[in-house]
This record gives sequence, structure tokens and C-alpha cells, in this order.
Amino acid sequence: MKADYKNWVPKYMVNGLIAGTIVFAVLFVIFGVIGLGLSGVLRWIIFAALLIALIGIGMFLKWSVMAYKAFSYDGTRQLSKQIIEGTANYIDIPNGGKCLDVGCGSGALTIACAKRNLKAEIVGLDRWGKEYSNFSNMLCCKNAKAEGVSNVKFVKGDACKLDFSDETFDAVTSNYVYHNITGADKQELL
Repeated sequence: MKADYKNWVPKYMVNGLIAGTIVFAVLFVIFGVIGLGLSGVLRWIIFAALLIALIGIGMFLKWSVMAYKAFSYDGTRQLSKQIIEGTANYIDIPNGGKCLDVGCGSGALTIACAKRNLKAEIVGLDRWGKEYSNFSNMLCCKNAKAEGVSNVKFVKGDACKLDFSDETFDAVTSNYVYHNITGADKQELL
């Protein structure tokens, strides 16, 4: 069994952009190039509007595909893996200590810290909301099992209202989550 850390760029977004690009390309050919049922100034306005839309969605598609490949654990750049392992390299927890990973997602950073600190307990916390529905507690547990890590625990919780007593943890990590926190003064929250 192999760990599946998913991707920061959702596959459904890339697929949606591919479909959107195809739709705009077909509309561009039918109404912009062939000009089916259109003539004169209206045809040129439709041509220009569809061309601009096609270029725009095409550029966003290109960026999304590049980002998807860069953040893939299986891709050539493996940017996510480099960030996760690079961050975990800074985490040294005393034997019997505890670390909290806030916004653990698929458990990648939690598990990387656990592999580096075998005699510590690493707790991964996430709210696993609908906007990241491909991430879950079950996925984290499967990934920990696939990596052969047993010193982890995954809990559901809110990064803005942590349900732990002060000084429970020797270290706190977080990755790819701070930008999702809205409303409150972020500096005060930290």
C-alpha cells in the first residue's frame, strides 16, 4: 500500500478547466471563426469576446496543470514533498513529547514529523471541510499505516479554537492552512 497525500490543486479543478477550454474552443470555432448565423460588427464582437475568454481560460488551465504537477508527490518537481520534508527537518521533539500539526489535510507533515521523532506523539488536527472533501481523517490514518507510522493521532478540530490546554505541545507545525483563515486578525490569532 502506498500513501496518497493528494494534491493542493484539486484534480476536479484541472478537469473542469480542460472541459471549459474545450467548450470555449468549440464556441470560438463555430461562432467566431465560421460565424454561424452572425455577420458584420456582431460577428467581430463575438469573435473578440470568445478569443479573449479562450485565451484567459487556456492560461488558467496551463497554470493549473503546472501547479498540479509541481505539487504532486509523484510528479517530477515534487514541490510538496520538498516543503513537507524540509519543514519536518526543523522539528525536534524530546522523547515522550508532543507536537501538534494544525491543518494536517492528508497527514503529510504530521507523518513526516512522526518519522523524524519516533519517540514523540504527533497529533494532526483538521476540520476536513467540504472545500477539501478529498482530505479526511480516514485518509490520514491510511497514509500513516502505509508509511508504517504509529506515533500519530488525527483529530477533527478548528485552527481558530484549539481545544487543548496551554503548554500541551512541545512544538506546533502548520503548512498550507494560514491563508484559509479569514475574518480574525491573523497576527492576533497566531
